[in-house]
Amino acid sequence: MVYLLPIISAVIGWFTNFLAVKMLFHPRKKVKILFWEIQGIFPKKHQVLAERIGKLVAEELLSVKDIQKLLVQEDSLAQINKNVEEKIEYYLSFTFPAKYPMLSFFVGDKSKDKIRDAMMEEMETMGPEVMNKTLANLENTLDIELFIKERVSMFSTVRMEQLIQGILASEFRFIELIGAVVGFIIGLVQILLISI
Repeated sequence: MVYLLPIISAVIGWFTNFLAVKMLFHPRKKVKILFWEIQGIFPKKHQVLAERIGKLVAEELLSVKDIQKLLVQEDSLAQINKNVEEKIEYYLSFTFPAKYPMLSFFVGDKSKDKIRDAMMEEMETMGPEVMNKTLANLENTLDIELFIKERVSMFSTVRMEQLIQGILASEFRFIELIGAVVGFIIGLVQILLISI
């Protein structure tokens, strides 16, 4: 019977760590047991977690200035200009003739090309200025920290558990295994102490 101590200790160690991992997420709502209120750590700290994630994203990961740098890069501006040119081309080829059939009768392909080229030339000169003004306005109106905090706050506790479990599932299993290993070692030590 004494030799079962390591196995019993391993099961107890595994179970206590398994229970500790489960209690990170459960119970999702407060449960009163005698004098104590019990609730999983993540459900209990949901709002705090949302605030910290919002702060982390805003201060360390992404700011409006970062977005601005990305958008005013040459490649980004080239892609924006290409999209604008496609829209102008579509407008001149389809929307304009549909809205103004009589007028479009007098505007030939060469005139459409000149209009498109003139609009694109204007876009290339004033595009970055408009972009910078828009982003400056965005900086005054967009609070990334608050935006992220509100989005994370909207996650249900179930969704939050799925996200965290998806990221840390192997670490949680490792914690449970360590509990079993430590329990087993403690059981061996107990056998050694008993036999002395």
